[in-house]
Amino acid sequence: MNNLEKRIAPFVSLGKLLKTNAIEEITYRAQSQNHWFTPEFVAESLRSIASAYLEEDNLRKWLQKYPASEEVMPQKIGVVMAGNIPAVGFHDMLCVLLSGHHLLAKLSADDRLLMLFLIQKLTELEPALAERITVAERLNDADAYIATGSDNTARYFEYYFSKKPHIIRRNRTSVGVLNGHETTEELDALGRDVLQYFGLGCRNVSKVYVPEGYLFDTFYETIEYKASTYINHHKYFNNYEYNRSVYLVNREPHFDNGFLMMRQSEALVSPISVLFYETYASTEELTAKLATQSEKIQCIVSQNGWFPNSLSLGQAQAPTLFDYADGVDTMAFLTSL
Repeated sequence: MNNLEKRIAPFVSLGKLLKTNAIEEITYRAQSQNHWFTPEFVAESLRSIASAYLEEDNLRKWLQKYPASEEVMPQKIGVVMAGNIPAVGFHDMLCVLLSGHHLLAKLSADDRLLMLFLIQKLTELEPALAERITVAERLNDADAYIATGSDNTARYFEYYFSKKPHIIRRNRTSVGVLNGHETTEELDALGRDVLQYFGLGCRNVSKVYVPEGYLFDTFYETIEYKASTYINHHKYFNNYEYNRSVYLVNREPHFDNGFLMMRQSEALVSPISVLFYETYASTEELTAKLATQSEKIQCIVSQNGWFPNSLSLGQAQAPTLFDYADGVDTMAFLTSL
């Protein structure tokens, strides 16, 4: 077994484990800690990690881009993890460990159980990794930092971590661009981009751009079957009822299907249970507009990826190993230290 195969072997084994019933108990335990983490969404996230990140061929192709990872001088990398969607910190953990460094992980209170489960399973598969993973509350000992948070917390990160190499990520969101010729299957895929994980991820679509005169009837009809998931989730539905009350009291024009409202707005980030929309006259005009907001946009989706630099509808929450948060190559950063 060569060095590359030896490094990726425990991760490949973890991927196989995440595709089995071994994850069933943690999907329920995670929800008991964080009510946004339904068993269905936790299972979806773990299986997505297994298929997108932990397939042997995918790992091999990814690491071949970073030959310097073979000669890295191990350092302590402090990682402040987010907890907005299940196991969102896993990609950073994978990058730190496969680049040969020591992980100092400050876990989010919202995603602690799930990340501890993944760390435990990984170290059971490869006990030597236990010496390179430390779960910590304070990251003073770190040689470099990766921190994910809101625009507000990013200011604190900039202040505290400024003297050492760092990657600091801020608020981002994702958008969809429709042309009016989407099939019902594609509109259903858009519904997944919007509603998966209750819309809490930076890769969730919070706004769509549509041609002038566009009607949302078919979109609403297509996603109607999802209603029970969202109406019966108390946290999501509380948000829906609150936002609906605000719109009604303020007499703000909006569309409503009983679990997802749509409102015209120039803002990018919509509240939970709301999808913003804006019309466009030409692709050129929209391309120019989105270019000015690129630092706030994680990804764009459109029919078969026809819009420049976009993914296909339904692919927003299906990142590959090469899809780095905020477009900053984490592995290049880690292998250059």
